Amino acid sequence: MSIEAANWAYAEDFVEEDRVILEARDVADQLGCVPVLPGVARAIEVLARTARATSAVEIGTGAGISLTYLLRGMAPTGVVTTIDVEPEHHKAARRTVAAAGFAPERARMITGRALDVLPRLTDGGYDIVLIDARKSEYPAYLEHAMRLLRPGGLLLIDNALWHGRVPDPAQRDKDTTAVRETLKAVREDERLTAVSLLAAGDGLLTAIKD
Repeated sequence: MSIEAANWAYAEDFVEEDRVILEARDVADQLGCVPVLPGVARAIEVLARTARATSAVEIGTGAGISLTYLLRGMAPTGVVTTIDVEPEHHKAARRTVAAAGFAPERARMITGRALDVLPRLTDGGYDIVLIDARKSEYPAYLEHAMRLLRPGGLLLIDNALWHGRVPDPAQRDKDTTAVRETLKAVREDERLTAVSLLAAGDGLLTAIKD
């Protein structure tokens, strides 16, 4: 194992996950959805806590792992609006949220295609937008995120390295190209500051909207 791989593995395992999350990861495997990796999950919780967030949008619910980490970091009254096209994902996420001890009203779950749901959400109404759904639609999600975030709001984009494909210019498939274009758009957008690409998990792009 290379030094880089060893460092990554050590960082991912540095903080143990509890039974609720481990069981949710098993459910995610059964559903065939890929959750955020531990390093990104913990970063999301820390960032949500630092931002003192009370409102968030999550694009891609899965089994509720990133949702739970968001809720753990947010204010006690914080609410996450989470969108997923699969009803079974929301059923699983409700179980995860309940097992984690959160009231059901803390997670507003909307089942549907994200690009159909996002236009119905309030402009400038959210402290955090977390993007973690269909990679080919990342550029469109970014446009909506910029509209939904309040000034000072936090943009989070998971899978920013996309299994190591994004840094490799030879990789030009649709999903990789879409993620790469999204990263470039964030870096060049003058409305976004404190842009950072974290190598945790599968990559987490973070930025603050002015």
